[in-house]
Amino acid sequence: MVLAQLGGSISRAIQQMSNATVIDEKVLNDCLNEITRALLQADVQFKLVRDMQTNIKKIVNLDDLAAGHNKRKIIQQAIFNELCKMLDPGKPSFTPKKGKTSVVMFVGLQGSGKTTTCTKYAHYHQRKGWKPALVCADTFRAGAFDQLKQNATKAKIPFYGSYMESDPVKIAVEGVERFKKENCDLIIVDTSGRHKQEAALFEEMRQVSEATKPDLVIFVMDSSIGQAAFDQAQAFKQSVSVGAVIVTKMDGHAKGGGALSAVAATKSPVIFIGTGEHMDEFEVFDVKPFVSRLLGMGDWSGFMDKIHDVVPMDQQPELLQKLTEGTFTLRIMYDQFQNILNMGPIGQMFQMLPGFSAELMPKGHEKESQAKLKRYMTIMDSMTAEELDSTNPKLMNASRIMRIARGSGRQVRDVEEMLEEYKRLAKVWSKMKGLKIPKKGEMSALSRNMNAQQMSRALPPSMLKQIGGIGGLQNLMKQMGSTKDMMGMFGGGDK
Repeated sequence: MVLAQLGGSISRAIQQMSNATVIDEKVLNDCLNEITRALLQADVQFKLVRDMQTNIKKIVNLDDLAAGHNKRKIIQQAIFNELCKMLDPGKPSFTPKKGKTSVVMFVGLQGSGKTTTCTKYAHYHQRKGWKPALVCADTFRAGAFDQLKQNATKAKIPFYGSYMESDPVKIAVEGVERFKKENCDLIIVDTSGRHKQEAALFEEMRQVSEATKPDLVIFVMDSSIGQAAFDQAQAFKQSVSVGAVIVTKMDGHAKGGGALSAVAATKSPVIFIGTGEHMDEFEVFDVKPFVSRLLGMGDWSGFMDKIHDVVPMDQQPELLQKLTEGTFTLRIMYDQFQNILNMGPIGQMFQMLPGFSAELMPKGHEKESQAKLKRYMTIMDSMTAEELDSTNPKLMNASRIMRIARGSGRQVRDVEEMLEEYKRLAKVWSKMKGLKIPKKGEMSALSRNMNAQQMSRALPPSMLKQIGGIGGLQNLMKQMGSTKDMMGMFGGGDK
């Protein structure tokens, strides 16, 4: 996936620094040089990278740090903060309000996936209770209206466009007026794709903006655009008031850093990222969880929200109760495999878990992973209720394994492999014991009720070691003032 290589490179640089016996100027410089090289190779703009390196060196003055300070922790926190700053312009974008009509205009380059993104944006809000509508003001590209019509029909979203009218301004105004009368509270206007040098198309974009008076202009950026991203984004910002950015095609092999540089050019936040062609492959972009996932720290808030979104309501209390008890049976594993298959691309799920780097689930391995889960589920279909609900590992003797293999049409080694996976997951699950599970969107409640002992169980051993064990974690929590800030570092703070 885009940025998987970047995340892996940064994680390795931090790990190498953590493994050093003494943290001196050379170790710090080596770490920063590795991170700088990784960012430049990912097409992040040179000035942004240089500024980041300079800021970290100002913050981490090794000569001024007393012997008692955890230098590794201070350096990691500085790197985390600077990466967040690079992606965060410091001001939120306009947020539509349910029940109140908002007009959102989409602009972007040709081929950036703008029309598909319009529908994804509408579909996302439709699922949250909005009443969206789509207007096709793209009269430049042949087939644009057909594409929007097809997407909107599939998603059951009302749309407006014309095969006869060639004036995009007229279509946009008529569409917006029509849907205002129909009490739609989110009217999305799709405009013609353009290149920086096309003055006529930029003028048309300005006219559509002036006529429809959008509450928000969203710039759609293809992640593969590379170093040209900064200049292109700046050209759009100079023509219309860009208020937010959506980065598309984040599931490809492109470097992607250039697209993230668009944040600096437009001084507008990234609000969503497109992670695939399907309607639900569309994620809310939140800076701290994103950087946490990039560094292999995980995103507990995103993972918990995924559970609340996908696990059936009637299963949630029982599942969360068992999660806090640390009880893990083969039946629970079966149910969670089923839920994971419903959660969309499996790689996205694993990246939300602390300790899982994006490199562990590279592009192209999703189908293989899903096939493995389905194979395990087929094996479990041949088990008895006693076997599925038991917590006794000794129950699964050789004769039972042989019977299950025959019943599922698999090899004995396949059954043994599935049981090994169960033991591994049971070990991970046991670490959740005692954690207070928040309701959806209340991740901060978890951080408020978490002491150092509980938080240490939720972190992978490698990360806990980097922090300096339980003692280092306690000191870090004291210095940061609250566990809320700590969870922010690990992707679980307030949004």
